[in-house]
Amino acid sequence: MTTVSELPSPLTLLPRAQAGDEHAMNHLLTAITPYVARICRSITHDDGADATQEALLAVYRGLGSLREPAAFYGWVRSVTVREAIRTARRYGAESCCSEVDSQEETNPLDAVYISDVLERLSQAHRQVLTLRAYGLNEEEMAEVLALPVGTVRSRLFRARRRFQEAWQPSAA
Repeated sequence: MTTVSELPSPLTLLPRAQAGDEHAMNHLLTAITPYVARICRSITHDDGADATQEALLAVYRGLGSLREPAAFYGWVRSVTVREAIRTARRYGAESCCSEVDSQEETNPLDAVYISDVLERLSQAHRQVLTLRAYGLNEEEMAEVLALPVGTVRSRLFRARRRFQEAWQPSAA
């Protein structure tokens, strides 16, 4: 049995999977399953396995529509979040959304402020903060971004600092 660590990078498998190579598609889906499962669990909690399966099916069906390979993980995240929310609604778990969603009810403007601050950051800093928000650790981020772990750590440190600096005027 092949482990995830033995698989080629999803970005190298992507063109072959889009061209119809079933073997590459299988490896691609296996490689992204932990990422998809983590997002689904944060949204659906108890129904994470069902949401993961639905999200992987949606990725499988829609992979041909992805035009920009560099946007793969963002696209997978969007598809996964959409499918996880659908699964949560289907099982009547709308009130069991992620902690971030429940905090959003206390101050709806926080989401606007966060988006505004994120848009003012560089793309590299937005990437690491977004991946961290979805629960990836430094090693997983390094693999996703094809960077050394040390580079990811320094970007994450700087991104947090820049976010905090940009957030301070809004919080005052």
